[in-house]
Amino acid sequence: MKLWGGRYDVETDELMERLNASLPFDHRLWEVDIEGSKAWAEGLHRAGLLTAEELNALLRGLDQVAEEWRTGRFEVKPSDEDIHTAVERRLHELVGQVAGKLHTGRSRNDQVATDERLYLRREIDRLDGEIRALQAALVEQAERHLDVLMPGYTHLQRAQPIRYSHWILSYFWMFQRDRERLADARKRVNVLPLGAGALAGHGLGVDRRFLAERLGFDDVAPNSLDAVGDRDALLEVLAWAAIFGVHASRLAEDLILYASQEFGFVRLDPRYTTGSSLMPQKANPDALELARGKSGRLVGNLVALLTVLKGLPSAYNKDLQEDKEPLFDTLDTLHLLVPVLAGVVRTMEPQPERMRATLDAAMLATDLADYLVRKGVPFRQAHHLVGRAVAEAERRGVPLNELPLEAFRRISPHFEADLYATFDPERAVEAKAAEGGTARQAVLEQIAAAKARLRA
Repeated sequence: MKLWGGRYDVETDELMERLNASLPFDHRLWEVDIEGSKAWAEGLHRAGLLTAEELNALLRGLDQVAEEWRTGRFEVKPSDEDIHTAVERRLHELVGQVAGKLHTGRSRNDQVATDERLYLRREIDRLDGEIRALQAALVEQAERHLDVLMPGYTHLQRAQPIRYSHWILSYFWMFQRDRERLADARKRVNVLPLGAGALAGHGLGVDRRFLAERLGFDDVAPNSLDAVGDRDALLEVLAWAAIFGVHASRLAEDLILYASQEFGFVRLDPRYTTGSSLMPQKANPDALELARGKSGRLVGNLVALLTVLKGLPSAYNKDLQEDKEPLFDTLDTLHLLVPVLAGVVRTMEPQPERMRATLDAAMLATDLADYLVRKGVPFRQAHHLVGRAVAEAERRGVPLNELPLEAFRRISPHFEADLYATFDPERAVEAKAAEGGTARQAVLEQIAAAKARLRA
């Protein structure tokens, strides 16, 4: 039963049928398709196009179709081109000719655009909860290991000492920006296309504002041509997912390094590692490597849809059928990945002794420059003088804090005996007390702010 078959007197080529069909992947829209159809039926009734008896028959039939999908009893037929065809065909079998009235004034063009937004709205809410759980695991780690010190890195070179809690909270804020972006994208998802028809709107008196209220949309699409061809909402979510994937990949990369024997900063729970088929001693960070790898998949799905959309003329084109598989793949990937990442973070154990052992005196060179600044030396000059001290310590083959005082004083008379107090990692960390810094109080303030965001 083709919804468009009246114009044709030949059968569609078998391969064309397979190319054209979308039910193998859009069947997951069954619930929102039925939800939208029920609202449309109510709109038709309000417009005087369905009697109360016809409306009740359609609603009962749609509920029965939904129950068949829900329980796995829905029987797909070869003629079911897409989810819309499948639902309407089965509805016709259940309630008879009145099923043919359901599509009055409606096109699959505005129907599928509505289905996608209903579906995406629900998925966004689910993703928000999953990312929030990942953030909560990060905060829990930060609180539990508040005073553990570790080296901070730039260019993957030891830079300055920081708190482990400060490092792990840096990812909380990345993911917080992701949640905020997702919430912002949801506003544009929550605009109703239904009632736009194929491209020109409809002339049957169905109230689109009623439909929006009935389906929980904030607004209606203001232009019917744009409404049926607009996939910005999907595109924006895929772009969001690509950014999130990059953040997840960066966290994964840090932890892959830190869990290696060369670093030894964290120990991963064996539930999130795998072994080697050849080397019995291995515990590979595969959960994290997959997180790193999946970021490429998320970026690829965005590029795929951008490429589909870039050359389309206005209104609906069949190319838009290609929007669903990248979207579904991205959502499926994230629903699997994010909870696993949360599990990795929640169960991993930092190794404080190993971290502390890497805090060498050279990492406090900036603090030594600050020591000179407090004595009135301009920072550029202080930087140069400490650089000379570092070079002299390297020439002598000793750590910076073991360079004799006379060697320091030959470089500058501003160096005095109290300079050696600078070489205390705890003191250095506590000195970074500005808002957003790594001092204990600053980190506690970060934790409080993070918890407030989680409660919001």
